[in-house]
Amino acid sequence: MLQPLKTKFRKQQKGRIRGVAWRGCNLSFGDFGLQALAHGRITARQIEAARMAMSRAAKRGGKLWVRIFPDKPITKKPAETRMGKGKGSPEEWVVPVKRGRMLYEMKGVPRDIAIESLTLASHKLPLRTKIVEREVYREAK
Repeated sequence: MLQPLKTKFRKQQKGRIRGVAWRGCNLSFGDFGLQALAHGRITARQIEAARMAMSRAAKRGGKLWVRIFPDKPITKKPAETRMGKGKGSPEEWVVPVKRGRMLYEMKGVPRDIAIESLTLASHKLPLRTKIVEREVYREAK
């Protein structure tokens, strides 16, 4: 499971995810990519599940890049606990994703296999996504 080795603070505030991603929105490494069409949070478990689905569908061929990393702790209070008594303990790690962010990239596999594996990965994620290709997708300058 992905999580930071060390952080400055154990807990963070929730925050809001608004706007469009300015950084990390273009294909940088691969020929095919999975891009977020909505904003939200993706947990470390979901990132790993999608990565495993992609590598299995590609039969471990080609190269795969995970362009997101969960560095925000999410706290939860224990079940059947009364209100108050402070913030809960950190339970999981998430990454806040803005619209337009590139989540995964692939290279070195045929087009049909890349499309199939990225589709399988998109089913594991809680956001709407689209598959982009280097030939079709025009990078913003």
